[in-house]
Amino acid sequence: MSSRSLLTGIKPFPLFLESCKRLAPWALARNPVMMVVAIGTIITFVFALLHYSQGLPWRLEMVLFLILLATVLFANDAEALAESRGRAHANSLRETRKNLTARLRNANGGVDEISADALRRGDLIEVEAGELIPADGDIVEGAATINESAITGESAPVLREAGTDNSGVSAGTKVLTDRIVIKVSNDPGDSLLDRMIALVESAKRQRTPNELALSVLLAAMTLIFLVVVTALVPMGDFLGAPLSVPLLVALLVCLIPTTIGGLLPAIGIAGMERALRANLVAKSGKAVEVAGSIDTLLLDKTGTITLGDRRATAFLPLPGVEQSALREAACLASFADPTPEGRSILTLALDQGTTVAANEHADFIEFSAHTRLSGADLPEGRQVRKGATDAIRRFVEEQGGHYPDTTDGLVEQVASKGATPLVVAENRQVLGVIALSDVIKPGIRERFARLREAGVRTVMITGDNPLTAAAIGAEAGVDDVVAEATPERKLALIREEQSKGRLVAMMGDGTNDAPALAQADLGLAMNSGTQAAKEAGNIVDLDSDPGKLLEVVEIGKQLLITRGALTTFSLANDVAKYFVILPALFVVALPSLGVLNLLGLHSPDSAILSAVLFNALVIPALIPFALRGVQVRPGSADATLRRNLLIFGLGGLLLPFPAIKLIDLALAWML
Repeated sequence: MSSRSLLTGIKPFPLFLESCKRLAPWALARNPVMMVVAIGTIITFVFALLHYSQGLPWRLEMVLFLILLATVLFANDAEALAESRGRAHANSLRETRKNLTARLRNANGGVDEISADALRRGDLIEVEAGELIPADGDIVEGAATINESAITGESAPVLREAGTDNSGVSAGTKVLTDRIVIKVSNDPGDSLLDRMIALVESAKRQRTPNELALSVLLAAMTLIFLVVVTALVPMGDFLGAPLSVPLLVALLVCLIPTTIGGLLPAIGIAGMERALRANLVAKSGKAVEVAGSIDTLLLDKTGTITLGDRRATAFLPLPGVEQSALREAACLASFADPTPEGRSILTLALDQGTTVAANEHADFIEFSAHTRLSGADLPEGRQVRKGATDAIRRFVEEQGGHYPDTTDGLVEQVASKGATPLVVAENRQVLGVIALSDVIKPGIRERFARLREAGVRTVMITGDNPLTAAAIGAEAGVDDVVAEATPERKLALIREEQSKGRLVAMMGDGTNDAPALAQADLGLAMNSGTQAAKEAGNIVDLDSDPGKLLEVVEIGKQLLITRGALTTFSLANDVAKYFVILPALFVVALPSLGVLNLLGLHSPDSAILSAVLFNALVIPALIPFALRGVQVRPGSADATLRRNLLIFGLGGLLLPFPAIKLIDLALAWML
């Protein structure tokens, strides 16, 4: 992302006004480092006025005042700029929510049209094609295709259906087809849209534990340097070189970590905003930060690693049976099967050239969980059935037929590949087997490989049998598989990992995933899933993409690495300022200190101004780094630390010397 794109849509004058508003004491009090700089700015201004009124030299003090004021404003600019980018996103989301109305089912069975703000948890609302969904909830009746572009930015419609793990819908999305009934899951102000808006507004942003700890460290360092600078006063008097208060203020501002102090809020806000731009809604900044330290990722299989619905992938006829005969029988037996699996059998048969149509005189037998089969009785005496192995065996034997051993061989062949076998029979003869496969989501294997490079161990947890689970796990490329897992087993597994000191992330979309999502250090819920899952998790993925955890981890790591890198740079470049200001303060009383003037600066006054001006200018120079974030590269923590120490530590140590020298040359020419 270029610097130009970082500033897109940002107007300089409103940004300047926002920075000036943050000069208020209650606003500065949130940042102790910049509060000290602001107090020093006021003190310098007062001394400039006093010297002017007394006819004493005052220009140095006035220039110092202007530079220090610019330092505070630059720090305010960094935070205001980060918030402005998020606020623009929040305003567009408000437009999505604006003027939403709802058709509420009343106690008499009728429908009342009310404002969406009047809806409450548990209300039932009706939404038809062409209407916007007014509230978050679960579909309890019907199915529909929905345009979620207002939330996710993705224009492709998605299917949401009652009674499945893909029943969750969000306020502001649009129903494209059919009619649905939604049970509202949130009271006003607590919808997904409201959370997204609150996420990017600074008033609602809570500082993360890591950020608070660093703030305490910076405040402690500021206090220590304040004591050190105060101790220089009697030392200067003893040496016969009294130190003026404005020069002591300049020294203090250069010694304390003003750079990271000014950029710290912007780094946190920008990290949250990057998560939102990746279509991730975090309930707190802590969730984004924890993502950068995740050790283990637990993933539910269905709907997370796989597409969710098993699909017919192959017709396997028994010896002596034509595949066309198997496909035709499978179609006839699936006309009365309304399940996604039944529909996929019809689709596969049609794709492979079958043209059989439903016979209006046939007696169709609907699929049921009790019989575990479906079929059709045709007028010419044909009885076609499709279903589970034991159900078809029973049907064939009741007809006086023989269930061949070769059928078991095909069934085992299908099951060994992680698929589910369905057997097809006509009258007393078994025709063959249909393979129903859990289809792995595209690109998932590559995503898991990148997570492995980032040091994250992936574990697939599923209720499937071990053979099926192992086959799917191998195809998806996960590190470990836990089969026949109940919700209680998932919860126990997370606690077991946490007891070993690991940070655990859990991904899921179903109601049965909710306990595990709540227990995990990072619970990532799919937006397409149930409201129970979204309530239990602390991050909601609007794209419902299991590979998105890679982006979550990278955003979290980027937040932590950016904060650490800029802190390293800030502390390192303070060293150069020591070699500039300290000799300048005492060189008159102790000429021998002139040997420390390594840069050959023009004069003590220009040395002090150069150091303070560099200290001010480095803040806006680093704003793009704070907003964009330091690039994250795969590798160990030790390698990342070495790289950042080399780039930001050594760079922060060396950069100030030539920069201060150039500023000094410019000041000498001007003066």
